[in-house]
Amino acid sequence: MSRGRAATRVKEPVVDRVFLIGVYVLLAVFLVIVLLPLWYILVSSVSSPAAVSAGKVFLWPVEFTWRGYETVLTNSKILLGFANSVFYTVVGTIVSVALTVMLAYPLSRANFVGGKFLTGAVVFTMLFAGGLIPTYLVVQELGLLDTRWALIIPKAVAVWPAILAITFFRTSVPDEVYEAARIDGASELRILWQVVLPLAKPMIAVIALMYAIVQWNSYFDALIYLRDDTLYPLQLVLRNILILNNDAGTDVAAAIERQQLANLLKYSLIVVSTVPMLIIYPFVAKYFTQGLVLGAVKG
Repeated sequence: MSRGRAATRVKEPVVDRVFLIGVYVLLAVFLVIVLLPLWYILVSSVSSPAAVSAGKVFLWPVEFTWRGYETVLTNSKILLGFANSVFYTVVGTIVSVALTVMLAYPLSRANFVGGKFLTGAVVFTMLFAGGLIPTYLVVQELGLLDTRWALIIPKAVAVWPAILAITFFRTSVPDEVYEAARIDGASELRILWQVVLPLAKPMIAVIALMYAIVQWNSYFDALIYLRDDTLYPLQLVLRNILILNNDAGTDVAAAIERQQLANLLKYSLIVVSTVPMLIIYPFVAKYFTQGLVLGAVKG
């Protein structure tokens, strides 16, 4: 019986095997290209400041030390910036997801009057933005300058997540579901809350991850709208260390030692600022994978 199965097994062509080997080799090369800089940052963050500044660190730590992380975790500005970034990311993501759903749901319904025009207007803003100066003037007139809301309200809704949500509501929620809910006497708000949103978990996870990443990595809006350094997000603190080098987190007298410690802090702070997103991603990975095919043509 086993011989019969072996005899009927189709032999894989040599060309296909060579192709698969080539694919695996190419993926391995890309993996090395992506991981090598990350590994270099990690080993540099636990090496001595002098070794980092001298360029002696490559694949393994040199004179292993936690000094960079100790400085980061004891610096009040960095800790405050980290707390601010957590606030902006959590609150900003909640506000953005809520507003995006509120925008996308009515635009996805065929019986919504003016839906096509409003959808076109939304897409238009993706191609033509108002510009920095008009946006700044609007934020100023609203009294949002130098407040936390300046980093949340102006970019609360992005076009691409809105289009993704509209596409999901149109293609992934059957019309029969809406009709059955209406027959039961449900209002549009109840349909959205109790019927549509439970089915939209993959889409919500995807757009929430998009908004969270943008909020966590954002520093330009803070640079424009904030003057109070107690409101600075972590990324702006990181920028000050990486580019301006105006805060090395210590009061050392020697300029050389200060520069060496600043170089070490660059790598330590990059690791600290990256860890939260790495922790969050595994919890939404399965939804994110499903969300990648949202709106795809179904057979």
